[in-house]
Amino acid sequence: MLSKSIRSPLAAIVVAATAALGGAGCGGEDPPDVARGKELFTQRCGACHILQNAGTKGVQGPNLDLAFQQSIQDGLGRSTIAGVVAQQIDLPQGGQMPANIVNGQDARDVAEYVASAIGKPAEGGAAGGPSGTAEADAKNVVSIPTDPGGQLAYQVKTATAKAGKVTLSSKNDATIPHNIAIKGDGEGPVVQGGKVSEVSDTLKAGTYEFYCSVPGHEQAGMKGTLKVR
Repeated sequence: MLSKSIRSPLAAIVVAATAALGGAGCGGEDPPDVARGKELFTQRCGACHILQNAGTKGVQGPNLDLAFQQSIQDGLGRSTIAGVVAQQIDLPQGGQMPANIVNGQDARDVAEYVASAIGKPAEGGAAGGPSGTAEADAKNVVSIPTDPGGQLAYQVKTATAKAGKVTLSSKNDATIPHNIAIKGDGEGPVVQGGKVSEVSDTLKAGTYEFYCSVPGHEQAGMKGTLKVR
């Protein structure tokens, strides 16, 4: 989680970025992998930060789209912003972000991804975010797939089923690991890359919460309401 000090004025940001870039090694480093950076950011930082492109909705750290908005409008290059983010990761301030949340090449990948993604909409996800209601089939199985673009979201926010044995089935086409769980009533395996997570339980009529139990994902908004009738 990045320090709230990144809300600093442009001049301070430039100074910080210069220091970060000046301290980076010059040889033997692989070029940043933005796709890998997005995966790592979503998994390890999304519970704390809002970043529209990643679909994350954390509230403990600053909204990264807003934090750098004015700096980008003022002409600060994204490579310089990557240096700022890298410095924040390397030397977290304010006592909120844990040290060593990512290191080495992983940290460079995350910094480059964040810098490239600020202010940009999500790609590959469902337009407008989760919508509609998933209904149980004849076997009382409810399909609740994850967002295909890797956002921390399911494709629906509500689901319905009949009382009795209920199965929630969640296919995850993204590379970000997810699962499906029923609050207080079990959880399915964590899966990725087109695999399916399922959880079953005998439920009475009532309202339940389904969610992803991967740390940080529920807090970032990956949850919904299951109504059993």
